[in-house]
Amino acid sequence: ECVARGYLSGSGWKDYVATGELCGIRLPKGLRESDRLPEPIFTPATKAQSGHDINITEKDAAELVGKRVLDRVKELTLRLYAEGSAHAESCGIIVADTKFEFGLVAVEDGDGRPVEDRIILIDEVLTPDSSRFWPKDSYSPGGAQKSFDKQFVRDYLDRIRWNKMPPVPSLPADVVAKTREKYWDAFRLLPAREPD
Repeated sequence: ECVARGYLSGSGWKDYVATGELCGIRLPKGLRESDRLPEPIFTPATKAQSGHDINITEKDAAELVGKRVLDRVKELTLRLYAEGSAHAESCGIIVADTKFEFGLVAVEDGDGRPVEDRIILIDEVLTPDSSRFWPKDSYSPGGAQKSFDKQFVRDYLDRIRWNKMPPVPSLPADVVAKTREKYWDAFRLLPAREPD
C-alpha cells in the first residue's frame, strides 16, 4: 500500500511518539498529534500475517517490488495526494492522509514496456475508507480531530479492545448509522452537490 501523509495522525502518530520517525523518515522534534507535516511524505505499508497494515521503510518496499516500481508509485502517490488534497481543501475538507493501491498490467507478447510503465491505479481512491477526512473549519492540532471517515469505527473497535484478529466483531446499528452519516457529509461537501 502506498500512503501519503500530510498530517501526523493514526499509526503515523504512534510511530512518531515511539521513535521520532515514520517509515524510516526522521521527523522534526516537538510535533503534536494532527500537526501538518512540513511537506507530504510517502510511507509504504504492507499486510501483516494477521491482516492489518504494517508501516515499512522505502528500502523494505523496494525489496518487495523493486526500486523502479517503488520510485514510480511514490511519485504517483505524492502527485495524486497533492491534487486530491488541494481539491478537498477548497471544499472544506483536510485530507490528512490517504492510501493508494497499484497493480501491474500483465505482460503480453510484444509488450516491451518497462515495468514502471505498466503500473495502474486500482481500488477506490480518496474516499472516507482510504483517507482521513477532517473538517477544515474545526481543525485544531494537538489531539484527535473530528472526521468524515472510518475513524469512528476504529475508535469503537479500540473501545471494545478488539485484538485485530478474526473474527471481526459486528458493529452496532448506532456505529453503522453514525459512520454512514459521516460519509454522506463528506460526499455532500466534495462534489458540491446533493447525493442521489
